[in-house]
Amino acid sequence: MNKYLHDFPLLCEKDEKGRRLAYLDNAATTQKPQSVLDAVMEYYQKSNANPHRGIYDLSMKATNVMESSRERIRSFIGAEKTDEIIFTKSATESLNLVAQSYGMSVLHPGDRIVLAVSEHHSNLVPWQIVAKAREAELVYLYTDKLARIIPEEIEEKINERTKIVAVAQASNVTGVINPVERIIERAHQVGAVVVVDGTQSVPHMAVNVSSMNADFFAFSAHKMLGPMGFGVLYGKEELLREMPPFLYGGDMIEYVEEQASTYAPLPEKFEGGTQNVGGAVGLSAAMDYLDKAGMENVRAGEKELTSYLMDQLHSVPHLRILGPDDPQERIGVVSFVMEDAHPHDIATILNADGIAVRSGHHCAQPFLCRLGVTATCRASLYLYNTEEDIDRLAKSLKNVRRWLNVGVR
Repeated sequence: MNKYLHDFPLLCEKDEKGRRLAYLDNAATTQKPQSVLDAVMEYYQKSNANPHRGIYDLSMKATNVMESSRERIRSFIGAEKTDEIIFTKSATESLNLVAQSYGMSVLHPGDRIVLAVSEHHSNLVPWQIVAKAREAELVYLYTDKLARIIPEEIEEKINERTKIVAVAQASNVTGVINPVERIIERAHQVGAVVVVDGTQSVPHMAVNVSSMNADFFAFSAHKMLGPMGFGVLYGKEELLREMPPFLYGGDMIEYVEEQASTYAPLPEKFEGGTQNVGGAVGLSAAMDYLDKAGMENVRAGEKELTSYLMDQLHSVPHLRILGPDDPQERIGVVSFVMEDAHPHDIATILNADGIAVRSGHHCAQPFLCRLGVTATCRASLYLYNTEEDIDRLAKSLKNVRRWLNVGVR
């Protein structure tokens, strides 16, 4: 039995057939341990008030809880200052904030934005909008047949005209770990700023934004055991200070007159409106859980389980895995296709066997086009998954073509 499994109430439940859910859609969202559920509930039961707005005790308690969570998050990702930690509702909002505030401010006609072709739409569509508005050039780093960024692309396409580079640390489609340190180094050589989407990396490996030297770094709570509706943007203080606000309204202002306003200092300048303090508390508790587990142990255990998953998938006839086999090159996110079987049909059959996987284009249509497919099935692992989950997946996959009456005589 996996030593973490008992901490997750949803995953311990059994259906009418006595089966525990084999949950393999962790790249979309993770389940929550009891300690996170308890922390969020305790906040709402004992500390709930609007932070930064009241001088009464409960409001000040809520403010202290929120700022303590900010410090916890700063420490977890290795940022230097709490002012560099901006609360948002999602990684998507974090990336849009950078695109609209920083991108719109610094780009001029003819400037270059460089993206990895493997980007999630959240780190692609905002840059399309900005490029069009500012008449900038949008250029992509392409991948090889194993879905890895081609090294020569980094040197050739990040040039003196490049002002912004946006790249995920790990792909949500193939799990490939991208060479962000090399990309950052190259971008800084030509004076460009780098936006890293850490949504798929922070849950699976130790991350230090300071040693990485990222200029901006975005991630979400719900992909790392925390609640939905809460995200984080890290940004270097000198960049954030020069950027205009993204959302305007309460709590992000310093003083408002009839015709003009001045804005609050960091981080409040980017946190208009009432913040999701319960989400911050939940993410802080999730980080406590992951620290107790040890991120090095999370990564090591996932590599072992990914290797087992790859072996089992290779045993399924007519199935093709996208990306490299080596678990050193990827996190536990594995997309696959099966001959003569649509991914939605595969996922439906797996669901009937109590197995949850994702099917579709995974919000990465340009990447799937590059890989020569329109949709895939994706099995994604986390620390509570077991070899039993994978065995059930492989067994069910071996029956897919029979259920679809494909290749059966």
